[in-house]
Amino acid sequence: MKIQDMTFKEGQELKIRVKPSDDCSSFAINIGHDPDNIAMHFNPRFDWQGDSNTIVFNSKSGGCWGDECREASFPFVRGEECKFYINLNMEQFYIKLPDGTMINFANRLGDIKYQYFDISGDARIVGIKIK
Repeated sequence: MKIQDMTFKEGQELKIRVKPSDDCSSFAINIGHDPDNIAMHFNPRFDWQGDSNTIVFNSKSGGCWGDECREASFPFVRGEECKFYINLNMEQFYIKLPDGTMINFANRLGDIKYQYFDISGDARIVGIKIK
């Protein structure tokens, strides 16, 4: 699912409610400028490409992926709806996971406004809100 005509910028909070399917292997949320310039690739993996219960972060610039970062905290449960929050500034994305754990990922593109959102994988988006 791609979302158009929505801007997410510094000082705002993006709230995402998602329900992974009962047999979810992974889902991904991409935030950036376009498919070739993704500031944050957020990819919870239940069991996918050799990763189990791991969140993988990355970015893409000019069509080239950067180095993956992995987060061991994994509060997602197959078949259970959850919500998490994303904030950003010029240096970092700040993510509050469903269990309250705070993690961050470098804003490698360094911008303070993004308009490209792409959501894919084995999960249903229940709601998205920017405030």
